[in-house]
Amino acid sequence: MSTDTTTSPETASPEANAEANDPRALTLENVERTLDELRPYLMADGGNVEVVEIDGPIVKVRLQGACGSCPSSTMTLKMGIERKLREAIPEVNEVVQVL
Repeated sequence: MSTDTTTSPETASPEANAEANDPRALTLENVERTLDELRPYLMADGGNVEVVEIDGPIVKVRLQGACGSCPSSTMTLKMGIERKLREAIPEVNEVVQVL
């Protein structure tokens, strides 16, 4: 009788499978964690992003510093921040900027 020590996806620990396959829940902590992945890029251009409120499936943010007055801020918001949040947290329907 031989014992196989390789781990297939079916026999991997439940925690490993959950993290790999399940998206994050829509919580402030998970939104902040996802935004932390983007902040170095925003900060490199003199900006940042702050979560103001989570209203159902809508995340309201405030762009700070150079990002607040940048002509490309709408593109940054929709194609960068919103896209990343929707990939990580499928419950997010939209990200809107508040002033």
